Parts: sequence; C-alpha cells; structure tokens
Amino acid sequence: QVQLVESGGGSVQSGGSLRLSCVASGATDVCVGWFRQAPGGAREGVVLLNTYGYAIYADSVKGRFTISQDNTKNTLYLQMNSLKPEDTAMYYCAAERNPASRCADVLDFAYWGQGTQVTVSS
Repeated sequence: QVQLVESGGGSVQSGGSLRLSCVASGATDVCVGWFRQAPGGAREGVVLLNTYGYAIYADSVKGRFTISQDNTKNTLYLQMNSLKPEDTAMYYCAAERNPASRCADVLDFAYWGQGTQVTVSS
C-alpha cells in the first residue's frame, strides 16, 4: 500500500513561487507525477517522472516548474515559479507501482494524495 500526503499549497500573486511537497510511504514506485485539476476541469498531468529519472512536463509549465525528489526523505517536490492565474488548481501527487504501466496519464496511476490547493491571483 502506498500513501501520499501533499503540502505546500497556498495563495500567491501572479509571478510568485510555491514549492509543493509529497511524502510517500510504502513500496518503491515505478513512476511518480504531479497532476492538477481546476474547478470544472479534467485532471491533467503537470509533470511525470519515471524510474530512470526522465521527466515529462506539460507544455504549459515548461521552464517554470521543476520536479525533484529526495529519496532519503521519500519526498517528491514540485517547484513552481512565475506562477500565473491559470495555474490555479488543486494539485495532486500520484504514484504507480506496476512496472507494466505506461505512466503516461491519469488512468495509469493507482495511488493519489488528497491534494493541495494553489491559488494565483492577478
């Protein structure tokens, strides 16, 4: 069983920064990622990280967001810079243990955190 707990969300002005954290407990993950969901919208991938350390970013966040992890603390981070109002959403970390998974979209991840809210004002 994998448990994920996010933190670090909050309210910032446009151009500001936030760092989200996700502490994981349980078995080693095949892949991990950050997703977000705006009110009335579908959950979308922000950045996915596979076990080879290869990260795939959504075009909308490239150059502004950075994923990293500290394996000694079982923690996944999302550094978000130059935030925009359109980044406002609930942010979720996710993990998958199945080595056969594509780790490509929402349906490929079995474990989810409870989410942390990010609100960016103009």
